[in-house]
Amino acid sequence: MAMADRIAPSSSGSQSPSGGGGLALRFISGKYQGGEFPLESDREIYIGRSSDLEMVLVEEMVSRKHARITVRGTEITIQDLGSTNGTFVNGEKIEQASLKEGDRVLIGTSILKVVSTTGSQAGIRVPPGGMASAGRNRTMAGGDEGPRMSGAIEEVPLPDLLQLFGTSRKSGVLVVSTEHNAGRIHLKQGIVHFASIDSSPDLPGLKAIYRMLTWQRGLFQLDPPEDRNFDNPLDLPVQEILMEAFRQQDEFGVLREKLPASEVPLMLSVPLEPQLSDLQAKELDVLQLALNSPDLGAVMDQSGLSDLETGEIVLKLLTKKYLTSAE
Repeated sequence: MAMADRIAPSSSGSQSPSGGGGLALRFISGKYQGGEFPLESDREIYIGRSSDLEMVLVEEMVSRKHARITVRGTEITIQDLGSTNGTFVNGEKIEQASLKEGDRVLIGTSILKVVSTTGSQAGIRVPPGGMASAGRNRTMAGGDEGPRMSGAIEEVPLPDLLQLFGTSRKSGVLVVSTEHNAGRIHLKQGIVHFASIDSSPDLPGLKAIYRMLTWQRGLFQLDPPEDRNFDNPLDLPVQEILMEAFRQQDEFGVLREKLPASEVPLMLSVPLEPQLSDLQAKELDVLQLALNSPDLGAVMDQSGLSDLETGEIVLKLLTKKYLTSAE
C-alpha cells in the first residue's frame, strides 16, 4: 500500500463538504500554525515569498512564486511553479494535483490541511493579503528564531509525517513528546539515521522507531540536525521502515491478546518438564531475560529482538510450559 493511500481520506473527488459549506487551508504545522486561508470559488491563489502574492509565506525554503491553487466551482487544483524545494500533497511530490477535504500540502516548513468551514469559524481567518503579517506577529510574540515545523500528531500522524519528511528530503531531529514519554528520530536528507526513546535509552534504534510509530497523541517538532555519531546507525529509507512497522504492528496486535499484561512477572515452571536443549539460542536468551526481569514489559525492553519476535518467543515459552506467569 502506498503511503499516499494511508494519508488521503476515504472519500474521493473534489466535491465540497456536505451541507454546502466552504473549504479552507488550515496551517497545522510551521510558523503560521493555526492560520486559516479560505478557498473561495472562482479564484487563483498564488503562494510564495513575494509580497504581492495572495498567500505570502516568509521563509527561505519557499520560492518567490512557489505554487498556485485554482478554485473553479467544486474543483480545486494545486500546481508547483518550478519551486526550488518542491510542493508535496499527501507525501507525494507533485507538479499538479487535485485537492479535496482532508488532503495535506507541504510547502517549505508549513503543512496545510484542506478543511471544511461548515458550521465553524475555528482558526484564524486570514485576509487575502496573505500570511505574512500573521507570521510576523507570531514570531515577535513567541521569540522564535526561525521557522520550525511543529504540531500535533493527532493532526499529522507520525507515519504520515515521516513520509512527508522522507519525500521532501528533510534533515533534522524529529522530537515527539507524549504525556509520559519523548522520542527522537534523526533524519539526514530524508533518510532515518537513528531513533531513541527517553524512557528506554538502550532500545535498538529500529525497535525505538517501531514503538514511536504506535503513539497516537502528542506533539512534534523538527529541530536542527545534531552533529553526533551513533553506534549501529540505521540509515534506512522511510518507506522501508514504515512497511515493516505496519506489518509488525498488525501481527503484534493479534499476538498481544494472547500474552500477559506488561506488568505481570514471568517465572520458571517448576518442575521444568520440557527439555532446554529443544530451544534455539535466541529462545534461551529470552528465557534468561524472563528469569532476570521483574515483568514482561522489562523483557520486551531488554530484548535485542523486535517486540513481535520477542512476544512470539515468550508465548511459545508459556505454551510449552517453560515459563508461567503470575496472572
